[in-house]
Amino acid sequence: MRIVLDTNIFVASLITRGVCRDLVDHCIRRHNLLTSEFILNEFREALVGKFGLAREQAEEATSLPRSRMEVVAPAALASPVSRDASDDLVLGTAIGGGAACIVTGDNDLLVLKRLGSIDILSPAEFPAYEAAK
Repeated sequence: MRIVLDTNIFVASLITRGVCRDLVDHCIRRHNLLTSEFILNEFREALVGKFGLAREQAEEATSLPRSRMEVVAPAALASPVSRDASDDLVLGTAIGGGAACIVTGDNDLLVLKRLGSIDILSPAEFPAYEAAK
């Protein structure tokens, strides 16, 4: 399955042990993960700005997703979809990569539930979704 993991999933998987780390590990082994330069940049900037990592450490942390995922260009949306304009680039990444779903903890995306054929799920919803596919 082709999946986009939102930036907040990467941050949570790096900062704490738990559902998001397990989800990332599982998806790297079992699925085709998609990302974009936008998501990777947002991840790096969150590590530096919110968590105080040195830029070199943040760059190193970004290298893992880059090496294990297909980096795609986000598709342009005809009009804004999300309440948060930057989330449209996450949606565009999923469209551009032909993803089946986006896994996110972002309520601005989760309220959408679906965009076209792309399902938008929380980490807790993913196991049941995966089992049904």
